Amino acid sequence: MLSLLNSAELQAFASGFPILLAHVGTTIVMLMLGATLYAILTPWREITLIRNGNSAAAVAFGGVLAGLAIPLAASLSASNSTVEIIVWGLATVLVQLLAFRLTDMVLAGLPDRIREGEISAAVLLVSAKLSVALILAAAVTV
Repeated sequence: MLSLLNSAELQAFASGFPILLAHVGTTIVMLMLGATLYAILTPWREITLIRNGNSAAAVAFGGVLAGLAIPLAASLSASNSTVEIIVWGLATVLVQLLAFRLTDMVLAGLPDRIREGEISAAVLLVSAKLSVALILAAAVTV
């Protein structure tokens, strides 16, 4: 039993686990910050729409969360320190929010259709946002 407690694997876990928690916690805070900024910047109030039972708004906002998480996850995996995670994470959140805004402008009319509860519009919007997220995630890891 004593040899297990003194094993290199357990020692590595004991020293690495707090770092894991710090890195994951930092990334989750950036995800929440990005989602909050998106909710503030969006031309419609998705959270209110979701609370009122609008499924299209829920699909669209779920796409935002996934679209932010994908490049944040890439930033997390490509970084070696909490500071580096913060720098790359903030960069990806800002670029992704800009890309989301451009997507909303290019796919004009979709926000109104989402407000009206049209799921097909939400799915198209989510697909565009996830596509941009995957490209941004790939760019971060190069």
